[in-house]
Amino acid sequence: MPELPDLTVYVEALERRVIGHRLEEIRLNSPFVLRTVVPPVAEAQGRRVTGVQRLGKRIVIALESEIFLVLHLMIAGRLRWLSGGAKPPARITLATFAFDTGVLAFTEAGTRKRASLHLVQGATALAEFDRGGIELDDIDASTFAARLTQENHTLKRALTDPRLFSGIGNAYSDEILHRARLSPLALTHKLSTEETERLFASWPNGPSACGAKPARIFRKASPRSGRRWPCTAVSASHARIVARRCSASSTPTTKPTIARIARRGARYWPIARCRAC
Repeated sequence: MPELPDLTVYVEALERRVIGHRLEEIRLNSPFVLRTVVPPVAEAQGRRVTGVQRLGKRIVIALESEIFLVLHLMIAGRLRWLSGGAKPPARITLATFAFDTGVLAFTEAGTRKRASLHLVQGATALAEFDRGGIELDDIDASTFAARLTQENHTLKRALTDPRLFSGIGNAYSDEILHRARLSPLALTHKLSTEETERLFASWPNGPSACGAKPARIFRKASPRSGRRWPCTAVSASHARIVARRCSASSTPTTKPTIARIARRGARYWPIARCRAC
């Protein structure tokens, strides 16, 4: 699932291509992707884009008259920018958004269609999509600790709870825990002060670092007709090479233990085998 900083790269790429330009047409290839009825799609067509932002794990395209396109990519949803008359892939395209600068294709691979598009009007309607999670870049260690320990849950569940923290999902929670050398099964109320501080300190060097490489790649590569951007960031906890050698310490490691936590998979290396990190 695209998370931080994948969605940030999407937003930056869209800002350069659509802000100030007119949305000429919305074409729905799947009748299930649009989850709202009011306002109708015709209300968005012909209006200029005034902004692009991330709201949790959703991408919001703001149009004139406070009309908002809210895209949720879920697990397999992706965005493709098409230019020069390129055609979107027929079988997996859910919707296309035609601008005067090109076409944005909203795709989803797989048989379970979970990606969604909501069309809403007004700031109040948009605020309903805000789950209340805070941005880790905007808080200090004490605020992070207070939010983390609001309820007694596993670290995996707490980090991925959109009511607590915004934009963190399965992959990046694994990355944070891997760098902090903490078990995803550890309970938040049983963490020591040192462990909580270490977890908070792992954030700038975890998701932000693993997202830097794909961000650079796609800022240089886009626009390329049909090119998907961005890819899921390569992280230490999810890279194939980690099964043989840890990227943080370069010491040999074994394959991770896959723990199922609240229907999520957590890639977890036993602490004893990752002390060098």
